[in-house]
Amino acid sequence: MATVLFVCLHNAGRSQMSAALFERAAGGRHRALSAGSEADPNGQVHPPVVTVMDELGIDLSQRRPQRLTQELAEAADVVVTMGCGDACPYIPGKRYLDWELTDPKGRPLAEVRAIRDEIAARVEGLLRELDQVPA
Repeated sequence: MATVLFVCLHNAGRSQMSAALFERAAGGRHRALSAGSEADPNGQVHPPVVTVMDELGIDLSQRRPQRLTQELAEAADVVVTMGCGDACPYIPGKRYLDWELTDPKGRPLAEVRAIRDEIAARVEGLLRELDQVPA
């Protein structure tokens, strides 16, 4: 079982969608975490993100942004970054992937859906890779 940490700037859009889509697609085979390098724990997931994920039957309405910590990064086998740049910690021995994805904040629903669908495709590819690695 691999643990994948999805990191973006505020943990209110891309990383939340990624973790939720990964959790569902992995079906318990792997674990997902998400965080943001500048996350506000008192904030909320962007409403359009909640809407487009709800269309897939995934409820993000009660999730809250989580600030990235060294401990979270150390717990991960794979760290997927999305626009957090130098604010993401580097830990030797971890596998890093950088997904260039548009920030859904302030985007119309059609664009947020397209971002969600791109994330879903990337999640499926990552899961195929992880499932091929011998335990």
